[in-house]
Amino acid sequence: MPTLAEIAHEHSETDEASLAHLNSLLAEWGMLADFCFADMLLYLPTRDSQFIVAAQVRAATGQTLYDTDLVSTMADLVERETIDKAFRSQKVVSGETKIEGRTEPVNLVAIPVRFEERVIAVLTREWSQRSGRKPGQLERTYLAIFDDFTKMIAAGLFPFGERGADASVAPRVGDGVVVLDAETRVRYASPNAVSAMHRVGVSANAVGQTLAELGVAEMAARHAFERREPVVEEVEQTSEITLLTRTIPMLKRSGRQVVVTGGVVLLRDVSELRRRDRLLLTKDATIREIHHRVKNNLQTISSLLRLQSRRLKSAEAIDAIAESVRRIRTIALVHETLSHEAGEDISFIEIVRPLLRLVEEGLQSTDRPVGFRVVGDAGRLPATVATPLSVVILELLQNAVDHGFPEGSEGGSVLVVLDAGEDSSLRVKVIDNGRGLSPDFEITKATGLGLSIVRTLVTTELAGTIQVRPAVKSDSNKEVSIATDGRGTVVELKIPTARV
Repeated sequence: MPTLAEIAHEHSETDEASLAHLNSLLAEWGMLADFCFADMLLYLPTRDSQFIVAAQVRAATGQTLYDTDLVSTMADLVERETIDKAFRSQKVVSGETKIEGRTEPVNLVAIPVRFEERVIAVLTREWSQRSGRKPGQLERTYLAIFDDFTKMIAAGLFPFGERGADASVAPRVGDGVVVLDAETRVRYASPNAVSAMHRVGVSANAVGQTLAELGVAEMAARHAFERREPVVEEVEQTSEITLLTRTIPMLKRSGRQVVVTGGVVLLRDVSELRRRDRLLLTKDATIREIHHRVKNNLQTISSLLRLQSRRLKSAEAIDAIAESVRRIRTIALVHETLSHEAGEDISFIEIVRPLLRLVEEGLQSTDRPVGFRVVGDAGRLPATVATPLSVVILELLQNAVDHGFPEGSEGGSVLVVLDAGEDSSLRVKVIDNGRGLSPDFEITKATGLGLSIVRTLVTTELAGTIQVRPAVKSDSNKEVSIATDGRGTVVELKIPTARV
């Protein structure tokens, strides 16, 4: 379905400022449709003097007349007469129209949408008396509210544009409506509004009392009236009761002045939602504390292993413990990052950078100077992916140093390339310009502990693939240079990151 902007650019001469005004109207018109219990259509004038439906909304409080979408259709001759009259006269015009498949006439009210002293579009309310709601006090009050909004639209006082509070987070009409006079005195409260006020301790009849006397949303209403713009406010009436309110001032022109004639308060009891939010925050804090303690425990284990290694005399045993310490510290890095992050996902680049420093500290030597770099970004990964992948990268870095740059070699560079693909997968390359692979090397036949760990984690825990190949000249970049003599190794991983 085309957007309002697309229809406007293709069929009309509507400018960008007018489009912004109309988009602000569309952000509010779900509320308008709920107040008038009817379908609403927005018509734009076309270059050939017709009117095209640019947007459509159905009321949540009433029965729709249209089972299909009418966007991009032209107004028929019957509708066009009423719409054109409203557009040219700049006044609200009532009429009738016909709908295919219905025998009874459909009522139509055409409302000129004014912006900067000119009419830029026409808003229609369309309903049938036969399928409409039976009139009662609530229906009469809501229609009166809609009539006030109609006058504001025709006068260019509604919508409020950038001054208006975000309607997407506000309560809906069905949540509860309170109608105010210019002194914030309650003229009407819907049954749902009365129930919401009962839950916050207002048991008396609210009609005739001010919001200050009721102790509900009084400051929000005052601010809305003073600023002549909507105000959304969340009020904690008690430690257990929270109300979300949106106060909309009703305006009219009096000479050159714009005066407030009253207001509408939409209110909703969000106590249960906020209780759940507090539980989630508490749970999140608890999880982060657990990660912090796990990190501390892993660091303690690392310290104990280092103490143990000082008592050993076998070089092979000391090297094995050093490798174990690096693996434990890698997992501790993940838990440390999780202890500072909200949620279960972490920015993987924040793991890789300290991981490279860890490898440099443990494997760097003056006999074989090796530089480590990382490029790209893996985005945010769940801990279930980040933890084993960190260990895999550590093993690959250590393997690159041990086999690519033996003691006494001239050293070189190791590059980690991260690429979060659009196919819900992560590609990781570890490139080095060391002495390269032996001609008979096969990853499936590798017996070293490091590559065995890599193969197991990638293919089982990460459900990914691994490929090891000789580096070629095209693998070179400013971070690592691959010679033409075939030296160097590339390890490529492809890891699915989509959640099951």
